[in-house]
Amino acid sequence: MVQNMLGKIRSYQARFSEKEKKIAAYILNNPEKIIHSTINEVADDLNVAEATVFRFCKHIGYKGYQAMKIALASEIMTPTQQLYEEINESDSTKTIAEKVFKSNIRTLENTFQILDGDAFGTAVSLIADANRVHFYGIGGSGVIAMDAFHKFIRSGKQAFAFTDAHFQLMSAAQLTKEDVAVVISHSGTNKDTIRIIQTASVNGAKTIAITGFPKSPISQHADVSLHTSSDETEYRSEALASRIGQLSLIDALYVNVMILNKDKAKHSLEKVREAISDTRL
Repeated sequence: MVQNMLGKIRSYQARFSEKEKKIAAYILNNPEKIIHSTINEVADDLNVAEATVFRFCKHIGYKGYQAMKIALASEIMTPTQQLYEEINESDSTKTIAEKVFKSNIRTLENTFQILDGDAFGTAVSLIADANRVHFYGIGGSGVIAMDAFHKFIRSGKQAFAFTDAHFQLMSAAQLTKEDVAVVISHSGTNKDTIRIIQTASVNGAKTIAITGFPKSPISQHADVSLHTSSDETEYRSEALASRIGQLSLIDALYVNVMILNKDKAKHSLEKVREAISDTRL
């Protein structure tokens, strides 16, 4: 996948310190100016140290300021058509659909760019080795948890998901060191969700967080944290836009676990297909 530098900066927003957010905003608002500026000029404009700008470039994956400038220049000189503009009331229905699709594609690209391979690999291993896997989410994240249950019940793994917060808390209290709790929350700050991950941890279960904010409470409490990235628009909140990233992370976890446990998974999948075949005309 071709790296999109400006998109990558947007996707890292939740990970940035206050000074890094300042640098990020400057680059996003003045990409052409950056190409013709030295690191000293950028540092002076922002009233930060040159070392701070240099560390920012390293943080987003470049060897230094010059390497970042080259990547940015390449992106600006050969731009891809990306609809970052807001949806307008005057847009046709087809145009609105196009912008929604483009936004979803961008969410997937940005989420993949910030995917930590080591953390993801650990999450796969934890689920593959677990006795039971419980999925937790409140509200919209609860829908994602149910989707995860719908997938993993086919894998032969003992998978569970509950939509009621009290049921979730009670199930978390029954987890053991042989189990895994996957907790889904875009903000990572929901009180019920935090109580669930804390309860699961206290009882010895391994915990995996899927969230849009690396420094959020559930991310800090989790043994492994996987992160999504999304943009907010007037008609769709960042939390809603993040759902496509959450679903894709769940899909990727599921496929990896199926491959690791392929014999058991194949047998389980055949049983599920046989069981539901009579429900179809």
